Amino acid sequence: MIGIDWGTTSLRAYRLGPEGAVTDRLDRAGGILTVAEGGFPAALREAVGRWLADGEKRVLLCGMVGSRQGWVEAPYLRCPAGPAEIAAATVPVPFEGAEVRLVPGLTTEDRDGIPDVMRGEETKLVALANRLDDAQACLPGTHSKWARLEADRVVHFTTHMTGEAFAALSQHTILARTSTEGPHRPEAFARGVARARQPGGLLHHLFGARTLHLMDRLEQTETRSFLSGLLIGHEIAAAAAETGATQVELVGAETLADLYAEALRLSGITVRRHEPDLVAAGLHHIGGSLGWA
Repeated sequence: MIGIDWGTTSLRAYRLGPEGAVTDRLDRAGGILTVAEGGFPAALREAVGRWLADGEKRVLLCGMVGSRQGWVEAPYLRCPAGPAEIAAATVPVPFEGAEVRLVPGLTTEDRDGIPDVMRGEETKLVALANRLDDAQACLPGTHSKWARLEADRVVHFTTHMTGEAFAALSQHTILARTSTEGPHRPEAFARGVARARQPGGLLHHLFGARTLHLMDRLEQTETRSFLSGLLIGHEIAAAAAETGATQVELVGAETLADLYAEALRLSGITVRRHEPDLVAAGLHHIGGSLGWA
């Protein structure tokens, strides 16, 4: 089978053997925003046509390709959900020469009834849940996900806009004037994480990043690292208060995962790292529930 993670800005495709081994892969630009209306079949064939010509007849797609801006909308599936439930909710799309299905995103609600959603991350979590009986996972990113995994299923999750908030604050607010691009400053990052555990709240703490610089207590070259630690620290504090987690399974790109691992350690939480590219394994598990593997 072919598994594809088709996001907003990129496409990652995997040719998978019967046991889930990746026999070939493709990583390229060409996210859904680059595809003209009605152009998804041609874009898919252009990306993986040689695998189709070589005999592959089943394609499983996840990510924003199943959103309202994508090929066809695959409605969100309510948690708890595992490979069987996700497979049953996949959406078929017409495509000449192969069976193509879209993986749904997942949805849940917090204790106050506010909805939360994910689309694409569920495949990584399915792969992780297959390895672990009972765990709390963190997937850092533009919109970080914290998910509870139990018995091969995603039971609940929360989203934190930490990465997007960092980009906006560091580039488009007064804090941009008190910071400069430069290497990561571990001491300043740790100060930010520690500050997040103090009273006052995030909005007050953010202004403190400016006043510390004004009072010569934070160098301009340290502000971005301090801000990063502050935001990640607040995310971890909120997630820990919600979940009570003392150990976290961490899945993410190396540089960002390094920051989260350090912030979690500073917050007294044990970390286990996992390889960032779990999508292929997750798609294979879902494919197995479809009878494809």
